[in-house]
Amino acid sequence: MKSANKHTQISLTLTIVSCVLLLPLTPSKAGEIGITKPNVILILSDDQDVALEGMTPLRQVQKLVGNEGAVFTNAYTSSPLCCPSRSSLLSGMYAHNHGTLNNSISGGCNGQHWRTKIEPHALPVLLQTDGDYETFFAGKYLNEYRGERLPPGWTEFYGLHGNSRYYNYTLRENKQNVSYTNTYLTDLLRDKALAFLKTRNRQKPFFAMIAPPAPHAPYTPAKRHRGAFANVKAVRTPNFNRVPLAQEKHWLVAAARPLPSDTIKLVDFYYQQRWEALLAVDEMVAAIVNALTDQRVLDNTYIIYTSDNGYHMGQNAQPWDKRQPYETDILVPLLIRGPTIPAGAIAPQPTLLLDLMPTILGWTGLHAHTELDGIPRLVSLKSVDEDRQVKEYRRSLLIQYWGEGNSDTYNANCPWSRHDYLSECTPEADCHCQDAWNNTYACVRQFRSMTNRLFCEFMDRENFVEAYDINEDPYQINNIGYDLLPIEHAFYSLALANLTRCAGSSCNDINI
Repeated sequence: MKSANKHTQISLTLTIVSCVLLLPLTPSKAGEIGITKPNVILILSDDQDVALEGMTPLRQVQKLVGNEGAVFTNAYTSSPLCCPSRSSLLSGMYAHNHGTLNNSISGGCNGQHWRTKIEPHALPVLLQTDGDYETFFAGKYLNEYRGERLPPGWTEFYGLHGNSRYYNYTLRENKQNVSYTNTYLTDLLRDKALAFLKTRNRQKPFFAMIAPPAPHAPYTPAKRHRGAFANVKAVRTPNFNRVPLAQEKHWLVAAARPLPSDTIKLVDFYYQQRWEALLAVDEMVAAIVNALTDQRVLDNTYIIYTSDNGYHMGQNAQPWDKRQPYETDILVPLLIRGPTIPAGAIAPQPTLLLDLMPTILGWTGLHAHTELDGIPRLVSLKSVDEDRQVKEYRRSLLIQYWGEGNSDTYNANCPWSRHDYLSECTPEADCHCQDAWNNTYACVRQFRSMTNRLFCEFMDRENFVEAYDINEDPYQINNIGYDLLPIEHAFYSLALANLTRCAGSSCNDINI
């Protein structure tokens, strides 16, 4: 009965949301005469979890974006790794279609295929060329971006060279590279964004994407925030420092050993620093909202807050990382406010980061030049059917990852062989390896009526299978993959075979 009541509540919420989100934006909403197209600001954090209370430090984000708009409770990355996830967000495609499989050049990150085939048709290009938007980027772009060129589609561009940094970094600032030593990067991004808002062309709508490093490693907070969460510890979930049985998890996770006390102390310290690093992000968002208010354009601006992937810290005796198909790693924050979004809405419909591109195009009245794998979630949101079942709640999401381990990722300071093809092994993490050459999998994250499941197939020598009933087992401890009926297993396998080959609208026709 409790579950039925919850489902009815979801239905009623979605009905309200759909009625408001589909209202047209009238010129009276615009803060600047002659501008009827909405502005869009996208803030993309780095490695921020939801499952481990990662939104807690962001009080201003919750107040100014979440409380004034919609909070999406089932938002996911399609690949729990920075570069594939960012590429999906910018292209509206699954990784098997945009070709960025991991964080390396050989894995497609900022590689030839991305630069010649995908990037020229990405979101900022469409907004700039077709929509006459003024476009702005500041922060981490793609991991292997090194400032060798100015990516297309950006009126102003301040892109970080390489992976997340907080101090001692270089930015590609439009036509030149500029290095900084002691300037905290999140604060610099805030200042660049505020300067853009102040000097932009007031006769054009704008799209601004700000991608701060927090809370990605090395988890460095601004000096003013150090110690703000000194008494905070990592969440002790039921699977915290729990070594799985061999039949419960694929071999890489099942090979874990209990984390020693020193490593657990380090997990707690990093957890604390991650929260502290997010405080500067919180201040940045508040400053941007204040600037929009001062310019009287807040009512005509969509603000999106999200992250490229989640993060685990101690779950399944894994110290800290992403790259796994569990809720800690794939569930991401997604909060959106804007002209047609009611304040305080809860949106439980399953959503992927790759849905953001078609959603933004829907807001701006534009169309992609190539077929997109994502759905314009807010624009196409439907009401409930006569049986009070939420139509939009039924969806099968693809989660995919390609392991990066090879002989070059060998760490001589850990007791493993070069030929084990392991990766992300460090003495700091007690030599727990977070990745391997065959940590490659495809999963279907299934939402249907009262069904809430994850089903994964691993491309290893065992062809290992993991499946979980998330409603009954939210921490994904009890692997039911080998308890499924043969017909159930066959349906899931068929769905994965189709999802991993899908393109465009066919990606959303595969429901089980």
